[in-house]
Amino acid sequence: MLICKTERLTLRELQLSDAEFALRLYNDPSFLQHIGDKGVRTVEDAAQNLQQGAITSYAQHGYGMWLVEHQRGQAIGLCGLIKRDFLAETDLGYAYLPEFFGMGYAYEAAVAVLAYAAEHTDLNTVVAIVSPANLASKSLLLKLGFEQDGQVLVPDKNEMVDFYRIHLTKQPDL
Repeated sequence: MLICKTERLTLRELQLSDAEFALRLYNDPSFLQHIGDKGVRTVEDAAQNLQQGAITSYAQHGYGMWLVEHQRGQAIGLCGLIKRDFLAETDLGYAYLPEFFGMGYAYEAAVAVLAYAAEHTDLNTVVAIVSPANLASKSLLLKLGFEQDGQVLVPDKNEMVDFYRIHLTKQPDL
């Protein structure tokens, strides 16, 4: 299902047919360094991860991680909303293949996701977590208008990460 379009990007729900892309992204060195090892080693593992993660989240929450495609139809990353067990609020998540870093795609997709959250969900705030060493991600969050609000422990990693929050602004009905 289509979520939204921007000037250069399309965001849509992930499908099991996106497993090959997910396998590549989840095993990219930058993903492993900044997000972590999901233990996804095969296309079947990736399909199972998509089913248990994003696809289940769509049914439970009405949102989840979405595939980010360049308008030419090429998958370049993920961006979306995640309801994590250890956070009270919904989290903005994103990850891109390194060949698409530094081109403004992460910002463009995140702006669209935050607008979607404001208009199509009951969320009043969105949070984000980022490893302290991930300066590019921290810079992106600040550019989006997030404010740092301390740190939080990620239980399965037993690691403290920086915690950010943004208050969503609903557009008035005209």
